[in-house]
Amino acid sequence: MTATFETQRAALAEVVAIPVTPFAEDGTIDRDTHRALLRRLIDGGVRTLTPNGNTGEFYALTPEERRTITELTIEEARERAVVLVGVGHDLPTAVASARHARSLGAPMVMVHQPVHPYVSEGGWVDYHRAIAESVPELGVVPYIRNPLLAGSRLAELADACPNVIGVKYAVPDAARFASFARDAGLERFVWVAGLAEPYAPSYFSAGATGFTSGLVNVAPAVSLNMIEALRSGDYPAAMKIWEQIRRFEELRAADASANNVTVVKEALSSLGLCRRDVRPPSRPLPASERSEVAAIAAGWSL
Repeated sequence: MTATFETQRAALAEVVAIPVTPFAEDGTIDRDTHRALLRRLIDGGVRTLTPNGNTGEFYALTPEERRTITELTIEEARERAVVLVGVGHDLPTAVASARHARSLGAPMVMVHQPVHPYVSEGGWVDYHRAIAESVPELGVVPYIRNPLLAGSRLAELADACPNVIGVKYAVPDAARFASFARDAGLERFVWVAGLAEPYAPSYFSAGATGFTSGLVNVAPAVSLNMIEALRSGDYPAAMKIWEQIRRFEELRAADASANNVTVVKEALSSLGLCRRDVRPPSRPLPASERSEVAAIAAGWSL
């Protein structure tokens, strides 16, 4: 019997939260705070969590730390949220991470864009196919940031691996997204706007039904209100929310997104929810800019 992945597909058509990874004063993962932040998201209505995403500082974590983050998230989610585990790096590491997620009961994995200076389209298919075939019971979601990848390559991958069920598309070009989705198969996959709230309205108009979010760590209600507006087709309401979060997201996107995680953690720190610490190559926000982030966070209905 062929798996339909209905639960997983439904979970992708949501606000797909990318939780931060809080650090203790000694630089290790603050497990208790991490659990508390996850509970805050779930209690706030979030139903899809991505441990080991970029807002979680995936590339700054050790393999053991990534396993710990996966375990903590699955333990806290239980039956209340669906977990989409981020995997990546070299192929053996990605496969091992996907199998670890499966052993803990995770229903899906998100495959980070391969970090390699020489990525061919055929090699992209081979990389994702090897991961998907290693965990055929799990839904697999490629994270696409490459504007040159053809939609036909995703279709080719899914022909070989029917567990490739969704796409986190993070190319900052709504027209390119619309073309890519239709070349790959608009109805075949669940399309997740991978550039969060700033791009969600334009991507929803072209076929997306979910979006990722780092902002949701700070203000779950803001993100959930946006997706409800988009689902109902109320784009003026969605754009009112867009206006509300615009400056926060501009600060995150500045300097080629150098402060993407930093701004989120600064907002959480201003609310007394976790330390502002990030790991290199990220840096804490300068003291001169902290007050603006704190004022934005304080102005939201939390």
